[in-house]
Amino acid sequence: MRSKCIWMNGKLVPFGEATLHFMTPGLHYGIGVFEGIRCYQTERGPAVFRLKEHMKRLEMSARILGWKSLPYDEAELCAAAKLTVAANGLTECYIRPLAYLAEGGWNLNIANTVAHVGIAVWEWKAYLGAEAMEHGVRANVASFTRHHPNVMMTKAKVAGNYVNSFLAKSESVRLGYDEAIMLDPQGYVAECTGENLFMVRKNKIFTSPSAPVLDGITREALCVLAGDHGYTVEERPLSRDMLYAADEVFVCGTAAEVIALREIDDRMVGNGTMGPVARTLQRAYGDAVRGKHARSAEWLDYVGPHLAVLQDESSSSKRA
Repeated sequence: MRSKCIWMNGKLVPFGEATLHFMTPGLHYGIGVFEGIRCYQTERGPAVFRLKEHMKRLEMSARILGWKSLPYDEAELCAAAKLTVAANGLTECYIRPLAYLAEGGWNLNIANTVAHVGIAVWEWKAYLGAEAMEHGVRANVASFTRHHPNVMMTKAKVAGNYVNSFLAKSESVRLGYDEAIMLDPQGYVAECTGENLFMVRKNKIFTSPSAPVLDGITREALCVLAGDHGYTVEERPLSRDMLYAADEVFVCGTAAEVIALREIDDRMVGNGTMGPVARTLQRAYGDAVRGKHARSAEWLDYVGPHLAVLQDESSSSKRA
C-alpha cells in the first residue's frame, strides 16, 4: 500500500510525511467520510472509473454527516485524484479520498469543526483473492446486524460505520469463510461488509431495497449493464433462505468488482460455480472499466500524462 506521495490539503507530500497528530479528533471518534475508487489501464492510458460520481458521493456523505461543505469542491477533488495517480506513476490502482475531522468536535458536536482532505493511491488487484474472479467465494450470514438507518447514516460512507463491517468480516474469516452477508434490523438481506448483493432466480435479477444499504456506484453500473443485456433488476426484500434457493448470488463493489458467491452457510449456490448471469455482467463490467465497452465513454475519466508534472499552486496556497 506504499506509494511515492499522497495529496494532503492541496499539495503532494512524500508518503512518509503524510501524517496526522495523535490528537486529531477524527482518529478518536471515527468522524470522517471516504470513497473507494479504481483506476484502470486502457488503450488510451490510465482511466478512473466514475470519478465524478464518487466525488459527488463524498460531498453527499459529508453533508449527511453534518458538514456544510468540504474545503475542496468536486472539480478540485477530481483533479487532485488524477494528479495523485499520475504523480505516483501508476496505471492501475485504488484511490482513497478521505475527509476527516481535523479541528474541533471534542464536545461531540460537528458544528464549526474543520475538515481536512487527503487522497492516497496504491496498487490493489484482488480484494477477495486471486481465484475469486473465476471461482467465486464462500460466504456466511453474519451474527452482526447491519446498521439501522436511525442508528447510523447508511447512505454515507462514514469511517466509523465500518466498525460494523470489521466485526462481521473478522468473524466470517475466523470461521473459514471469505465474506459475510449482513441482515438488516428486520432480518432481511442488506449487503455484505464492503459489497452490494444480487440474487438470480429464473433469469431475473433481484437486489435488496436501496433504503437501508449504501447506494453503490458499482451496483448502479451493474443495473445499467444488466438492462443492456436484456435482464430486469428488481428491488425487493430478500430473506436468507431465498439466497439458499437462488440460481446465482453475486456481489459487487469498487474493490471486489463482480464476484460470485459459490456457497452460503455451507449450502452450494446453484451448481457451485459462477453462473451465466454473473459471468456476463463480470465481463461487461471488465470491458467498461478498461475502455472496451459502449458505456466506457460516459464512465471513464482519463488521467493524462501531463498531470504528472503539474502542481496547482493556487489550490495549495488558498487552503490549509
